[in-house]
Amino acid sequence: MLRPAARPAPGRAAPLFAALGDATRLKLVARMSARGPLSIARLAEGSSLTRQAITKHLKVMEEIRLVRSRRRGRERIWSLEPRRVEEARRYLEAVASQWDAALDRLQRLVEK
Repeated sequence: MLRPAARPAPGRAAPLFAALGDATRLKLVARMSARGPLSIARLAEGSSLTRQAITKHLKVMEEIRLVRSRRRGRERIWSLEPRRVEEARRYLEAVASQWDAALDRLQRLVEK
């Protein structure tokens, strides 16, 4: 039987959630999650932000290894870093599990 992966330490998860706390970066992550790797031009489509502004947001996420880029011709293609996304998922699942347990204890206490 496989053991579930350990929850990342709060100190390691904090920069990740701090970066995702920005609405623009969260939208960029959602877009890459739905559509896969994208160029700056594709990430900017339908947005009021300039490509330069989007690049700044991507650089913030690159610093914490949430996204990565590679060159394709003259373009830079950006994609999510699966391991970091998985870390965020595991952390949120662990926190949700703690809340579920606390709510279960509260319910048992109230029903006595």
